[in-house]
Amino acid sequence: MSRRITWADAACPIARAADVLGEPWTLLILRNATAGTTRFEDFRAQLGIADNVLTTRLVKLVDRGLLTKLPYRDGGRTRHEYRLTQAGSDALPVLHALGTWGHTHTSSEAGPTTLVHTRCGQATRPGPKCDACGKPLARGDLAWRGSWLGEEDIPLADPVG
Repeated sequence: MSRRITWADAACPIARAADVLGEPWTLLILRNATAGTTRFEDFRAQLGIADNVLTTRLVKLVDRGLLTKLPYRDGGRTRHEYRLTQAGSDALPVLHALGTWGHTHTSSEAGPTTLVHTRCGQATRPGPKCDACGKPLARGDLAWRGSWLGEEDIPLADPVG
């Protein structure tokens, strides 16, 4: 059995980021959290991921500060949901870049997933201003459109404080 190398203390910031984001399923969990998924059962159903793998990835994302674990009541039981932190929210440009790269360099019948400034309705890139209208971009004014999401625009989840 081989042991995974860790780059958590590497001098290179790309290596440190890969240490956090580079495991299978991690980016897809983060993608779905950005689209508003918060509950274990929903991640499992949407991704088709095994319980043990999902548990391991969620624990790591909480430990690394990209998600936070919050209790909620489900009938008589206390369960937990997973919400984006600011660090998790700040991964949006990474997800956007991967989506753009994937659309350009891999094949699918589906079109691209586009980041949309909901105030003007036009495509934009993550950043301080909308590419189309030039107005400041607030996270609450952004949504994903197309591809794996279906017909409706999906507003981006806000990070918890």
